[in-house]
Amino acid sequence: VQLVESGGGTVQSGGSLKLSCVASEFAFSTYDMTWVRQAPGKGPEWISGINTDGGRIYYTDSVKGRFTISRDNAKNTLYLQMNSLKPDDTALYYCTRWIGGSWPGLKEYDLRGQGTQVTVSS
Repeated sequence: VQLVESGGGTVQSGGSLKLSCVASEFAFSTYDMTWVRQAPGKGPEWISGINTDGGRIYYTDSVKGRFTISRDNAKNTLYLQMNSLKPDDTALYYCTRWIGGSWPGLKEYDLRGQGTQVTVSS
């Protein structure tokens, strides 16, 4: 049972990246999922969530209009398209299996990936 992220890298301010999170050994289509990021010296920030069929999507205010979450249940993959990136978006990004809580508010997960580093230079 695991989640593996990819797609991070270093980009200039204003650039774009698309992150992927591949799920294995569990029924991906039956779980809500989230993207979380953690910048150096800061706590984790829940930035986006999506329900099982993609019909409900959530974003934190700091990424609304710039980031797009999506999923392909046939490919067991969660995505995060990130546009108009800013230096403040620099962080380790990881996906989680969302099992409790609401958006906004406290959330609970039971599985997370190792993460992929995103660095945005000014």
